[in-house]
Amino acid sequence: MDNKISTLESEFGAQYTSSIRFHSNLSNDTIALVLAGGRGSRLHQLTDWRAKPAVPFGGKFRIIDFPLSNCVNSGVRRIGVVTQYKAQSLIRHIQHGWSFLDGRFKEFVELLPAQQRTAEETWYQGTADAVFQNIDILQRHDARYVLVLGGDHIYKMDYSKLLSEHIEKAADVTVACLEIPVQEASSFGVMGVNDAWQVTSFTEKPANPPPIPGRPDTALVSMGIYVFNAAFLYQQLIRDHQATDSAHDFGKDLIPYLVPRYRVFAHRFQNSCVNMMASGIPYWRDVGTLDAYWEANIDLTTITPQLNLYDENWPIWTHQEQLPPAKFVFDDDDRRGQALDSSVSGGCIISGAAVRRSLLFSNVKVRSYSNVEDSVILPNVEIGRNARLRRVIVEKQCIIPEGLVVGYDSEADRERFYVTQKGVTLITPEMLGQHIHKVC
Repeated sequence: MDNKISTLESEFGAQYTSSIRFHSNLSNDTIALVLAGGRGSRLHQLTDWRAKPAVPFGGKFRIIDFPLSNCVNSGVRRIGVVTQYKAQSLIRHIQHGWSFLDGRFKEFVELLPAQQRTAEETWYQGTADAVFQNIDILQRHDARYVLVLGGDHIYKMDYSKLLSEHIEKAADVTVACLEIPVQEASSFGVMGVNDAWQVTSFTEKPANPPPIPGRPDTALVSMGIYVFNAAFLYQQLIRDHQATDSAHDFGKDLIPYLVPRYRVFAHRFQNSCVNMMASGIPYWRDVGTLDAYWEANIDLTTITPQLNLYDENWPIWTHQEQLPPAKFVFDDDDRRGQALDSSVSGGCIISGAAVRRSLLFSNVKVRSYSNVEDSVILPNVEIGRNARLRRVIVEKQCIIPEGLVVGYDSEADRERFYVTQKGVTLITPEMLGQHIHKVC
């Protein structure tokens, strides 16, 4: 790193390289903790066999790849991943896809499963308790700052800018925030701030969210992303652990307690979002419902997706399977293998079938005379001949029977499958009577 900085200093000047040193040192002084233990029950059967952060997304990724990639791209390369609910597929994914960090340079992704490590011998009781139960591990790494992240959102963020702002404002804790329509804010922690962006109030999931002053249609909400001074965090976790009336959760207990007593600042996501959309609105998605999950995946098939996955300067890292390229076969008038306005991953074979406005994960086989429209097909699915699928999410390892029609009659679909309020149908092997032993 010193040799690289010396070269840059000769080309661009000392002021430029001093900024690089600052951000490098800041990242090296930080440990990130990704909270990835939740089920995500609003995804229904999609999380029957996996935690929400392990749910596939975008054709080749898992949801957790986004916060982990943000860490690596931001220079934060000491990372702990806290797991609890049905974590085996998540653990396997991290072992296979995130082992490239080099422990010789104090880079790592360390798995921190629930182990009943406190005297009470409980599982993780809340987000703050999940961090408290690993406090000795955090202290051993001797970091100056702790970056606490959720493992279940889709976004691209430069955490080094968040860390820099935290230092510049001499904050005890900094909370990353979004500006969203006030009618949608009741599912979040809602903040009030002063002119210096110091947080003056914090209410978790209020029934009537207070708007930003002067902007009655907009509320300022927490992203569940926090930067703490490490020693301060450990003190507050111990205090919260001893509080008998606490649910030991950051949003419900810890942050509301800290706001009136310490220096708590808000960081606007606009200041650190990578690949800001043309509208000036930063991309952040909670894909916690089947409708939101379907919409975010289908958006990736459009001409200009709102989420840029093609930026070589901010790649999303993941486990890369060694698969052959996608193949499209048959070019007869009544049987033509084609995919239009779609994203098709490696290992797929479109054999005399038509795929439109759909996203296919790896190893999907679509047989002759079938039609797939506006659908999200997860890995290792086989779609039989003459099947017609529209507005569906198909779980991994499904074998779609020949001639099956889904997405054209919602009442008939509800007799066998799960149909959302917006008419998206989820199909799983169990719903098809295919009881496949699997780790998803």
